Amino acid sequence: PARYFDTKTTEPISFFLSGLEELLSWQPNSNDEFNVSAVPLAKRQPPLHSRRPRTLVCHDMRGGYLEDRFIQGSATRNPYVFYHWRYIDIFVYFSHHTVTIPPVVWTNAAHRNGVPVLGTFITEWTDGEKVCEAFLASGEEAYGAVAEQLARIAQHYRFDGWLINIENTLSAAAVGNLPLFLRDLTARVHSAVPGGLVIWYDSVLKDGALKWQNELNDENRMFFDACDGLFTNYNWKEEQLERTHQLAGPRQNDIYVGVDVFARGDVIGGGFDTDKSLRLIRQYGLSAAIFAPGWVYEHLGKENFLQNENRFWGSLAEYLPTHSICTLPLTTSFSLGMGTSTFLDGKDEESGPWYDLSAQDIQPLYPELQGRLSTSCCLQDAWCGGSSLQLQGTIAPGEERAVVRLFSLQMPAPPKLFLTLLYKLEGPQPDDFTVTLEVTTWDSGICLEGNPTSLPEPNGRHYPRFLPAPPPGLAKLLAACHRGSHGWTSRCYELELQDCSLRDLSVIVSRQQPSLGETSFTCLLGEVRVLDTASLAASPAQVHSVMASQLWWQ
Repeated sequence: PARYFDTKTTEPISFFLSGLEELLSWQPNSNDEFNVSAVPLAKRQPPLHSRRPRTLVCHDMRGGYLEDRFIQGSATRNPYVFYHWRYIDIFVYFSHHTVTIPPVVWTNAAHRNGVPVLGTFITEWTDGEKVCEAFLASGEEAYGAVAEQLARIAQHYRFDGWLINIENTLSAAAVGNLPLFLRDLTARVHSAVPGGLVIWYDSVLKDGALKWQNELNDENRMFFDACDGLFTNYNWKEEQLERTHQLAGPRQNDIYVGVDVFARGDVIGGGFDTDKSLRLIRQYGLSAAIFAPGWVYEHLGKENFLQNENRFWGSLAEYLPTHSICTLPLTTSFSLGMGTSTFLDGKDEESGPWYDLSAQDIQPLYPELQGRLSTSCCLQDAWCGGSSLQLQGTIAPGEERAVVRLFSLQMPAPPKLFLTLLYKLEGPQPDDFTVTLEVTTWDSGICLEGNPTSLPEPNGRHYPRFLPAPPPGLAKLLAACHRGSHGWTSRCYELELQDCSLRDLSVIVSRQQPSLGETSFTCLLGEVRVLDTASLAASPAQVHSVMASQLWWQ
């Protein structure tokens, strides 16, 4: 069937639903098993409902369902990818189809990095009025059926909820039932999807008129009260942020102030000035909804996309509270889910472009220090997948090393950790440098409940002990300790800790000899792993009843 399989290639594809009829007749179907997310939502700290401002990204690109619709990937050159997951809280996939089911590759990539994904339910223009009249004006049974189907779809495909966008005028009967529909949908999503969310877009008012308010006020408050959040329109001024802050009270973090990166209409910021909007939004303690950050790709072009993307998110970093990893094992090869080649064990196995966001790895922080350090993605060389993480910087005269913070961590430290690192030093004199890992900790007595915006400074710095060979029981898993190849250096370490919590994982690039001059370095990171020794010793669960279906031989 064309809905589930590409007519040209027969490959499985992600899809949307058009109109009320398709939504109400939707049933799970064996053809759409490819569309079910295979990656559970990873835990992170602080959790979504902590008392701090959040960042929502709303992805809207040329109508949606582009190359990202190919569930098993495609040979796309220079595709759009998003990888600054540590800096955001919620990802919304947006299109103008009635029911936008997020392509499963996005759900997989976001979940692996701890970010929930919302689909979009939209009605607009005169067709939208008819749809709303049909399901809202008709009463509880009709809107209950729509709410039930939306909750079932999110549960079946394993994404996390909905953005509701009613962009047409409503009759008195329809608008009267709208808060009841939102309450019903929110309750059903909460019960069907752990941690599920329903967010309302600022559009119609309590009298049914379509009139964007750019703020929370008495005209639209009853919709905000009925669900998990309000995504405001983009043409706000500072006094509207102030009024919104006052009116939202304890729910100020549930207001996502819209920022259109394309800067359409009368807006503050946009493009590389988006930081101006965020600075104001954060002054009032509100959350932000960054709409169409694909501007970087669409407006500035595909050629220098990764460079421009790092510049764009780097310019916003001071207004984006980051997230910590809170479970082990942590293992990543930094792959973006795309490449110009496919690498395995440091060897270029297959030349040619590929794009598959399901294959994106856990992404690190991307720290930038103007003129001193940059972190970027290198597609030309990798240990595994399509890319490695490139650290470029200078060590100033009189200093011995540069510290690059890769991940913030927040969890009780196990008694013993194993860590592995694969790296490659580039440049004229790679032998002038050494590369090591640093783990920072704090005492476990420090309690972080309440408002975890500013974490105390770590009070322990640990340099894991280098192991020339892995311990016998782990030799097979930690084969990496032996197998540096194709110019990659492999290192294996262990670290014993007690009564503390993990805080940061950093890479340190040090000079071998003290120097009076400034020294530049380029280091590629191919893989990092942090493993709890105790859980490695346990034998893995046996796998039973494996079935294969939907086979297509070529």
